[in-house]
Amino acid sequence: MPNIVEHIRAVAFDLDGTLIDTMGDLAGAVNLTLTLLGTRQLPEGRIRSFIGNGIEQLMLRSLSESLDTQMAHPAQSSAALALFRRNYAQALFQRSQVFPGVVEALQSLQEAGVALCCITNKHSAFSEPLLEQAGLARFFAFTLCADRPEDRKPSPHLLLAACARFAISPADMLYVGDSGIDIEAARAAGCPVVTVTYGYGGNHHTSTNGADKSVETLTDLL
Repeated sequence: MPNIVEHIRAVAFDLDGTLIDTMGDLAGAVNLTLTLLGTRQLPEGRIRSFIGNGIEQLMLRSLSESLDTQMAHPAQSSAALALFRRNYAQALFQRSQVFPGVVEALQSLQEAGVALCCITNKHSAFSEPLLEQAGLARFFAFTLCADRPEDRKPSPHLLLAACARFAISPADMLYVGDSGIDIEAARAAGCPVVTVTYGYGGNHHTSTNGADKSVETLTDLL
């Protein structure tokens, strides 16, 4: 994959850990929620390990960890999710930051005529306002969000839906993410996949993580 602009017709991007470092605001909302519930706060690094499967799993795993139990009571879980949604919606882009090289890469790809979209496990209630506040929404033809559990990566559903909207084959759309579930989703859809080394997803060595390529910054795609 020496020159992606020449060989790819569209690029789809994961959001958290790929385009935007959302860790600060996610952890802040989680710990505020835990405090309001009267349970102990968690280290940011531990909360980071729960990112990737949607906010429900993020909050529920954090709550169970805080309670030192495998499963919280259903009523407590429901209260935690409601509080988290409220807390996070009020602080989507306070401590969060766009990763270095993202704007430059998106601008260059757009100018080269490459179609761009965002595909994320984050709910649309948060992802679309976040992209707007971060100044990135203008680059994307559309954003597809896993509002239904069955669409959540590693399911290929949203990637295939993006290919259909672009009227291209999966082989013509690159997916860029930061985790193993991004790689699984891309492979299941038949899309080439690149991982970033700075995200939340752990091992990023191309030889071992199954991606076609790993990059240190999105400008390396060019």
